[in-house]
Amino acid sequence: MLKNKPVFLWNLVDLKRVRWEGPELTPGKHVLEFDFAYDGLGIGTLAFNNFSGVGRGGTGVLKVDGQTVDSQKMEHTLPFILQWDEALDVGLDTLTGVNDADYEPPFAFTGKIDKITLTIDRPKLSPEDVKKLEQAQGSTKVSE
Repeated sequence: MLKNKPVFLWNLVDLKRVRWEGPELTPGKHVLEFDFAYDGLGIGTLAFNNFSGVGRGGTGVLKVDGQTVDSQKMEHTLPFILQWDEALDVGLDTLTGVNDADYEPPFAFTGKIDKITLTIDRPKLSPEDVKKLEQAQGSTKVSE
């Protein structure tokens, strides 16, 4: 939340920042959601010595009370890991801020958070994906 507006900002290691922002919210309870649909096949491609599944883009959707308020396409994501010295802070940003123009850490959220749900749905290779990767690798194995 920033100035009564829901904001989600993806900082791609300071190379690019993508920002989703909703309208100013009325007082009271609201449900905020951020969904990200990844365009790549995921890290499973690495088992075939193929990096095509990592670092791809995707579409982020910010929702308030079940209604989409902002949707944007990202061209790239981080291919492997987030910075080791960062944290997933809830209610208080203690390390570096995502966007120094918005606020300066430490920054405490003064509202009330009733519930947080984090769902990680990693991409899974289909049998067809495996077959294509095996063919690209020059393998003669057939997927089951």
